[in-house]
Order: sequence, then structure tokens, then C-alpha cells
Amino acid sequence: MPESKLDLVVAGTENAVLMVESEAKELPEDVMLGAVIFGQKGFQPVIDAIIKLAEVAAKEPRDFIPEDLSDLETTMLEMVEKDLQKLTQSPINKNVTAIDAIKANVVDKFMSKIEENCEFNADQIATVFKHLQAKIVRQNILDTGKRIDGRTLSTVRSIQSEVGILPRAHGSALFTRGETQALVIATLGTSEDEQYIDSLTGTYKETFLLHYNFPPFSVGETGRSSPGRREIGHGKLAWRAIHPILPTKDSFPYTIRAVSEITESNGSSSMATVCGTSLALMDAGVPLARPVAGIAMGLIKEGERFAILSDILGDEDHLGDMDFKVAGTKNGITSLQMDIKIDGITEEIMKST
Repeated sequence: MPESKLDLVVAGTENAVLMVESEAKELPEDVMLGAVIFGQKGFQPVIDAIIKLAEVAAKEPRDFIPEDLSDLETTMLEMVEKDLQKLTQSPINKNVTAIDAIKANVVDKFMSKIEENCEFNADQIATVFKHLQAKIVRQNILDTGKRIDGRTLSTVRSIQSEVGILPRAHGSALFTRGETQALVIATLGTSEDEQYIDSLTGTYKETFLLHYNFPPFSVGETGRSSPGRREIGHGKLAWRAIHPILPTKDSFPYTIRAVSEITESNGSSSMATVCGTSLALMDAGVPLARPVAGIAMGLIKEGERFAILSDILGDEDHLGDMDFKVAGTKNGITSLQMDIKIDGITEEIMKST
């Protein structure tokens, strides 16, 4: 495996890909796509075996009938469609308070008209409101090509970066893309600072450490807890993006530790970490093979129609069908992660992304 140019995990169904996780040594896009397709073909025998096992040993599936809220949806849409349209056309990344007020007015307006003899509760009303909001946002993107902050499908938010902002640190960088910002600090140590890793295959030492911290205040919340799924997963994704372009131990015999502090977040903080770490390491004098950058892509799909979104916002991640993070250099891809919220995506969509 140390000599391999690609470490890739693919999960999916008989006809589509659902999840991808990978680290690569600057591979071109067509090779990465071919590897994903090859992986999908490779797990078909496993799917066939699962189907055969289910035919022999599976229990009878239970019928689940979801709650029918179509009447409530029709009534609410007639009453608040104009307000919802206004909601989707507002610059949410600049006027969050105003958007919250619009949401409250919409719900109050609806509740006041149906509170008498109403057969629906507040939770159902909130669920339908959220569904209608997502439906209109998605439809507007497909019909007009304009997103909820006014950008076109391929437009990236404004980018600002600065290095050497902490003069006492070996290396530091502040990377900002839209409303997502990462402060990354790089520290160099000796071989005595290497991390000992106890894995299933034995103990080994790691010379590159990357920690990703996502404090609650970065998204307007309170509290503090130990590292969770986000911190571990996003940190590992950024680590995979940077690791392939680090110098060899013979040419640079130092232990490298990078810490990314997310100071604000509105989508793609892991990719901001990749960009900030690349800058901080170069500021620290680490001879990277090439600079690394990353971006998060999104997908809106309705039937055969689909739209690919570049540099997605947090709301576009929640309302969309895919979170596709890709990082690399000018020569090729170093890391790829894809999570799908629908039944899967086809080869055509992956090529477009």
C-alpha cells in the first residue's frame, strides 16, 4: 500500500454510487472517475450475494405508510408562496436576521388563519414549511441557474488569505472564503514529537498531525464538548489532501503539526482547512511539492434534470442532494469525499462534477 498511488473506498447500490472516500497522489480526473466506476463494478458480486441471502433468510418487509401531509402542504403553499419566493431570493449570507424574521412572519401568518379547528400540530406545520422552502429553492436553481445568494452555478465566493499573522508561530495563515474562515497554525518538531499510532496492523509513527477544531461559536451556537464525528472526519479529510504532497522524511526530518481553528462557517470548512494548511506549511518553510486547494461541490437533482453547484453554502448542503469535496494541486487530485442523500448518482453526473 505505501507504493500505491490511490487508496479509495466506494459504497453504492447495484446501479449507482452512494459514497466515496479516498487519498491519491495527484491523479488526473479521468483516472479517479475510472477508479470509482471500477469499484462500483467490483462490489456487484457482494450485492448479488446479499440479494440471494435475503431471498433465503430475510423476514417479510413491513409496510410503512408515511404521514400524509399533502392537504396541509397545498393549503400552506397557497397562503405563503409569495413570502417563500421572497425568502429564496434574499441574500441569506448578508441578512440572516431579516430572513429569520420572514420565516417567523410566514409561520405566524399561517398559524393565525388555521388555529381554529386545526387538525395539524406545530411540528407538522414546521416540517411542511421546511419542505416547501427546500422545494422552491431547488426549483429556482434548476429553472433560473441562480442560487440563494445570487451566484451562478459555477461562481466561487470571494477569497481572502493572509500568512504570517502570528509572528511567534513557525507558520500561520488565515483563509477566508465567503463566510467560512479557518485560522491555521503550523508547528515543527523533532523526531521525538512523532505520534505513535496503535492500529489493527501494529504500531507505527506518524510525522504529520492535523487537528481540526470546530467551536460552536463559528455557527452562532454555545457550549463546548470533546472532539466528535465532525472534528475527526473533517480533520482526516484535510490530512489526506495534504499528506501526498509533503516532503519525504529523508529530505525534511521534522514532525509537522497543523491546527485548524474554524472561526466562522457557512459551508466547506474542511476545504478551507486544506487551503489554510497549505499556506501555513509554506509559511513555516515546509517544502511542499505544490500548493493544495480544495472546494465543496453540490447537486440539485429532480428527475432527469440536475444542476452542479460550486462552493456550496451550508443551506445548499442541507437542501441539496450531494456533498462532494475534492482537493488537489494543479497536477491532479489528492483527496476525494462524496456523500449522497438520494438513491445514488450516475457516471454522467460524476463527470460533470
